Amino acid sequence: MEEDVAGVERRWAAFNRWGPYGLLAVGTLLAAATTDLLGMGRGDWYAVTALVAAGLVLQLCWVRAVRDRPERSAVSVGYYAVRWAIAFVLTWINPFFAFYAVSGYFGVRRILPSRLVNVGLVATAVTMAGSESGGLPPRGGTGWLLFSAVLAITLVLVAAFNRLALQEDERARVQSATIGELERTNTALQRALDENAALHAQLLVQAREAGVADERRRLAAEIHDTIAQGLTGIIAQLQVVANTPDPGTAREHLGRASDLARQSLGEARRSVHNLAPVALEHDGLPEALDKTVTEWGRRTGVRSEFTLTGTAEHLHEEVSATLLRIAQEALSNASRHARAARVGVTLSFMGDEVTLDVRDDGRGFDPVAVPERTGSGGFGLDGMRARAERIAGSLTVESEPGQGTAVSARVPLVRHER
Repeated sequence: MEEDVAGVERRWAAFNRWGPYGLLAVGTLLAAATTDLLGMGRGDWYAVTALVAAGLVLQLCWVRAVRDRPERSAVSVGYYAVRWAIAFVLTWINPFFAFYAVSGYFGVRRILPSRLVNVGLVATAVTMAGSESGGLPPRGGTGWLLFSAVLAITLVLVAAFNRLALQEDERARVQSATIGELERTNTALQRALDENAALHAQLLVQAREAGVADERRRLAAEIHDTIAQGLTGIIAQLQVVANTPDPGTAREHLGRASDLARQSLGEARRSVHNLAPVALEHDGLPEALDKTVTEWGRRTGVRSEFTLTGTAEHLHEEVSATLLRIAQEALSNASRHARAARVGVTLSFMGDEVTLDVRDDGRGFDPVAVPERTGSGGFGLDGMRARAERIAGSLTVESEPGQGTAVSARVPLVRHER
């Protein structure tokens, strides 16, 4: 559409520059053909020759001048006035020069300022009416009457066409503005699409990096809760074997170490594949906790018991795995640091929440003074808290030196989807 409008503009510009040459040539030929009919004498032709030459020179100068300066200027007004004067005198001599005078209708709004457009149109209409009514000047009352009628009709037609031309110019202006706005909008849209594509690629990279980091954290936590604890237990059993002279006791602890090694190996494989812990493969959370607490107490020699309160429900596997891992970590901490004589684990189903409490009567500690985890340390309390928060839960620790420790995890009750 924009190319079509530009093409029309170029064609009109070409006509306004070169059209007067052709119209002046047509008028000259018709004047030559009607010399005897209209009674043109030698003096008339001298005047016509001079005026035609002046018209040609004027148009040639205008074509050159319009290349270097705006069309609407004092020069353009002078050009239009001189051209009209030449056309008026030529038409006075021979009415057929009206073919040249008609050029005053074309491009008038591009040549004259807005305040002079109507003046130029009326002047051109006078010349055209004189030609159409039999030539200038009108002869007799009938001639003036005919000239006046033709001029009135011409002015009405000029006004009507001028109004249509104004509407067309306004429509073209609005269309051009709309096309420009659409181009700016398309440019902005393309820029936004390019930015969105770049942002999307960046988000994909960040999501991939976040996924890798999250998977690393998950594996680190799983290794800490399974392999590291299993190796700790194996070391403890082997230390007993190394320090006992009784072959029966040594065989018993060797068997426990072997069981722990197999269990740790299975947990490691399940951690790599992000599967549920072995203890939850065939049992629900209460049963898995009961077995875990019993096995831990048997292995460490610490009196331990598991208590279930409320009505047990089949929990979502992620909730069950999280609470089991928290319990395992809390028991591991109790065996390594608490020096407790008794440990109690309680699982409570309370409406829309599940609470896991692990309490021991060990030496306790100051929670505020707990050092941050180092590269060689375990995940400890931070790891348990992170696990609980991952499923929209929370973890609190209460402890005082010499007063034991209580770890409480509270998570939403999310039932297993069947």
